[in-house]
Amino acid sequence: MGKTPPPPQTSATGAFQRLLEIMNTLRTDCPWDRKQTMLSLRHLTIEEMYELADAILENDLPEIKKELGDILLHIVFYAKIAEEQQAFDITEVLNTICDKLINRHPHIYGDVAVDDEDDVKQNWEQIKLKEGNKSVLGGVPQSLPALVKAYRIQDKVRGVGFNWEEKAQVWKKVEEELNEFKNEFNISEEKDIDQEKAEAEFGDVLFSLINYARFLDINPENALERTNKKFIKRFSHLEKRAKEEGKNLHDMSLEEMDVYWNEAKTFE
Repeated sequence: MGKTPPPPQTSATGAFQRLLEIMNTLRTDCPWDRKQTMLSLRHLTIEEMYELADAILENDLPEIKKELGDILLHIVFYAKIAEEQQAFDITEVLNTICDKLINRHPHIYGDVAVDDEDDVKQNWEQIKLKEGNKSVLGGVPQSLPALVKAYRIQDKVRGVGFNWEEKAQVWKKVEEELNEFKNEFNISEEKDIDQEKAEAEFGDVLFSLINYARFLDINPENALERTNKKFIKRFSHLEKRAKEEGKNLHDMSLEEMDVYWNEAKTFE
């Protein structure tokens, strides 16, 4: 005879308590849940975060709701494991983040005056340094994908005033990096390319473009992922149409493929 599950609740507090009760039961009675460790959950948590990111890009609100629930489950799961190890519990997790938010918003919970969001970010970074961070960049995770890391690095240093004043200055830097890359690695020139140097120079081009995107309030990760999705849709249409016509992509010319590619663009 199975256990009676706790019923749905109408308040946030009640619903959260329901989740904690279910987690306690699963950790005790379910072989799979009982076996999990923080390390075994890590890759699953990363997958859940990417699934949430996909749902946000698609503006799929029902899916966002579901993915937020999955991530909340993981948070509760980690806290439960830590509680069993007598390290901390979910109450301490919640109080820690509440204390951090209060401390880092002195313009709300103190007497600090701010004029705009830039002031808020500068205060945030200064407070983090006072809390013990040795560097403004110390909070940027090493394992972040390079594109996301570049954006976070630039946003972090902006918080302490290390920033261009005008976006025209940033674009000038983009053009400078592009010209350096073009002059050094002009594809029309018949010469061996120093691959390591080419990679370094191309990295400079990307870094400057990411910085310009930030000045336009464009998140480069979101922008590139939207382009990825757009390309996948168009290429999938190309494959579908070629199959309908009994054609093999390997045997088609680029001009023939372009017909279906442009056809896909008209459906957007």
